[in-house]
Amino acid sequence: MGNQRLGSAIIVSGPSGVGKSTVCGKVRENMPDLKFSISCTTRQPRTGEVDGVHYYFITREEFEKRIANDEFIEYARVFDNIYGTLASEVIERVRRGEDVFLDIDVQGALQIRAAAEKNELLKKVCEFVLLAPPSFEILENRLRSRATDSAEQIEMRLAKAKHELSFYRHYDYVVVNDDLDKAVCDVESIIRAAAARTDRLPEDFLQ
Repeated sequence: MGNQRLGSAIIVSGPSGVGKSTVCGKVRENMPDLKFSISCTTRQPRTGEVDGVHYYFITREEFEKRIANDEFIEYARVFDNIYGTLASEVIERVRRGEDVFLDIDVQGALQIRAAAEKNELLKKVCEFVLLAPPSFEILENRLRSRATDSAEQIEMRLAKAKHELSFYRHYDYVVVNDDLDKAVCDVESIIRAAAARTDRLPEDFLQ
């Protein structure tokens, strides 16, 4: 019996204030075999950050060259820096049967969805999960209770969140973060179910 299944690429995204970092952090703690996709960036490392662990820190020239070579499945220009996910970070790992976890923003997830439409392997292995608030009112309360942003910044974040949540049909799953433990459990259930999909299995699996 063949047993080299394809791995899954689990893409989790959600608007600011939805608790994505907390949920994703707990999922990774509970599922240590998950491989975390490391992004590239042109920004300088912050104190304590290690190249190849937190990010791949590369020059702008190198980044632009890789963009021209179509090496990224998603990238974004954020202020003066560029961030992106190398296709090799995902494709090489899923071919080895590893499950890859991507914690990225909605813009990045939509870029990967578009890339998957042109790449049969990506189309087969990607699972898109949108983390959503129980209601827009609760999201607004969470953002205001942080007391770290100005009123103007909060309004901008809310407008962006409303726009991002409007793309929910582009995802395979929506997980509502009403109860943290349940949201973590829901994401883990999706990952386990993805591992059992028949289209991840080799042709000779039952031979």
